[in-house]
Amino acid sequence: MQSDRFTLLYDGACPFCVREVRWIERWNRRGLLAFEDISAPGFDPARYGTTQEALIEAMHGVYSDGRIVRAFEAFREAYRRIGLGWVLAPTGLPALRPLFDALYRLFARHRMPLGSLFGQGCASGACRLSEARSGDRVIR
Repeated sequence: MQSDRFTLLYDGACPFCVREVRWIERWNRRGLLAFEDISAPGFDPARYGTTQEALIEAMHGVYSDGRIVRAFEAFREAYRRIGLGWVLAPTGLPALRPLFDALYRLFARHRMPLGSLFGQGCASGACRLSEARSGDRVIR
């Protein structure tokens, strides 16, 4: 079943991202998901044909055949893999998709300051580094 894996590329310096990945891991009973921390030492974004800056902007998912999806689509696929696809299915409906994709971009852009507001701040300086990397770039 390993060839069927979908890998979530997540920012381990982002408290929200880590919390979500931990939750998804608990539901990954069939082992259809793998997880890779893009902030880990030695991580090489070139392996996926992209840059660190692009990966910081949004969650990415990689199919076993190398196809990459990003933002909300990565979450939709991860939830499908753990058997909870119905939870996010409405976010992919043609009438609702643009709204949810825009909300995700807004959240992703401001996830570090939002984390501090909701008690998800960092004890180390890693979040400040991640905030500086993500800045106010437009996320597509």
